[in-house]
Amino acid sequence: MNSKQIIENVFWVGAQDFKRRLFDSLVPTPDGTSYNAYLIKGSQKTVLIDTVDPTMSEVLLQNLVSLNITKIDFIISNHAEQDHSGSIPFLLRQYPEAKVVTNEKCKDQLTHLLNINPEKIITIKDNETLDLGNFTLRFIFAPWVHWPETMFTYLQEPNILFSCDFLGSHFASTDIFSKDLDEILPQFKLYYAEIMMPYRAQIKSHLQKLDTIKPAIIAPSHGPIHLLPSRPISAYKQWASDNVKNETVLMYVSMHGSTEKMANHLLSELTRQGIKVHLFELSSTDIGKLASALVDAGSLIFGGPTVVNGLHPLLAYAAYLVSMLKPKARLITMFGSYGWAQKMQEQLLNILSSTKAEVIPGVFCKGCPNNESMQALSNLATEISHRHKSFGQESF
Repeated sequence: MNSKQIIENVFWVGAQDFKRRLFDSLVPTPDGTSYNAYLIKGSQKTVLIDTVDPTMSEVLLQNLVSLNITKIDFIISNHAEQDHSGSIPFLLRQYPEAKVVTNEKCKDQLTHLLNINPEKIITIKDNETLDLGNFTLRFIFAPWVHWPETMFTYLQEPNILFSCDFLGSHFASTDIFSKDLDEILPQFKLYYAEIMMPYRAQIKSHLQKLDTIKPAIIAPSHGPIHLLPSRPISAYKQWASDNVKNETVLMYVSMHGSTEKMANHLLSELTRQGIKVHLFELSSTDIGKLASALVDAGSLIFGGPTVVNGLHPLLAYAAYLVSMLKPKARLITMFGSYGWAQKMQEQLLNILSSTKAEVIPGVFCKGCPNNESMQALSNLATEISHRHKSFGQESF
């Protein structure tokens, strides 16, 4: 895919990866992804903002050649992770006069991850500027979005924010622009859930910076460029806030059907009481869809059988995922079936010890659930419903 003009003298020169289906050997990318790099032709200096995954270095080079770029003065590195900066060594060989511009923490990462000569790197401070002649770049530090060295690059005059991973999405397309967030909302929310959600506190702080500069265009490192930034910013504000929805995520696994009967009963009772239920049977669950459902949920419910006196491995995996992503759910509870003894609740809460959600005692039965067990589950659904009504839900 060839380079494309964003505005006069500002170009997208990245690469679309339509085939990629897994990122970091963990994150599902059902719609591929893009590695966005941007070229700015200043009247005095030419700048490249970020690069591409090293598997697509040649695509980036072809895009630069198509624009007759014979000299690059500066390569801005907003983030050291290889899908952004992995092609820097390749480009330094093609454009040996170029200098890498980044912050001190990112410099340390680049020298260790990519063996870049420290003498090729110029370090800048927060809010420092770089004069390109007719353009001015300002560097805005954005730590923990989602690494400690991340920063934004702000092109002041045409009011374009190059936001790195912030407000990005894993989505490959021949159209590099997004005017309607609804077109990419599932991918946009999935990206937030898997990459940004663990850093909600930092996200709030960085959104305040965007309120100050009010960018007209936001150009992230993955996914389409936002020509109408207000909607994606609004979505992030909702997701990063403490507001939850009248939704629950019910994740379970069953070996001989007992836990499945309990899950189905809870599903029926919660739905009857007006709660939207996201149901995930863990032996066949897409973890990306599970992560997205966690973003707004007011409560989380874990269900499973006892295996060797403890957690089923799939339930342990789900609990670890929740612990890692740190969703804002207010309540956690659980249910399950056992044969002779069980430590499921103890082990589950140990994995979830870092979460701040309140724990409601779970429902456990020996063997197949009986009428008493089903009534206990109905009571649990009523308790969850009462708690949800106190949350003051807001919807996006």
